[in-house]
Amino acid sequence: MKNILRVLLILTLGTVPAWAVLGQDESSVSVDKQYLRSEESVHAFEAYKVHQLTAPSGTIVREYVSPQGVVFGVTWQGHYMPNMQQLLGSYFTNLHTASPSQTQVRHLRGLIVKTDEFVFVNGGHMRFWKGRAYVPSLVPSNVVLEVMQ
Repeated sequence: MKNILRVLLILTLGTVPAWAVLGQDESSVSVDKQYLRSEESVHAFEAYKVHQLTAPSGTIVREYVSPQGVVFGVTWQGHYMPNMQQLLGSYFTNLHTASPSQTQVRHLRGLIVKTDEFVFVNGGHMRFWKGRAYVPSLVPSNVVLEVMQ
């Protein structure tokens, strides 16, 4: 079990450069756009905004921003996984410190980590990865979690 988790964590480190950081300010999105030379589209909803960054590799990262300007959730999908350490920021350590009861391996191709302060779901296979991470305490009260896809 521990070896499987180690392999999945190594896979989650990825090779794509930095994205905006979970729990940080919305301004980091524009820095990422310039650095990655990605295309950005922004969709505003009543309770949140979504910044969608499309990297030249085809990987899509969506960053969900609260009305207070804080990134409360991120999703990703594509041929390559984004750099999870950069994407999750200080929440990355939760992947290492989560207890076995807070961690679930899915069919050797996915990982779920759910703590009181952080949720991480990742799955896929070579050339297709999809996942999401969010901080429950930062999600606006009128936003349902299903919007993060």
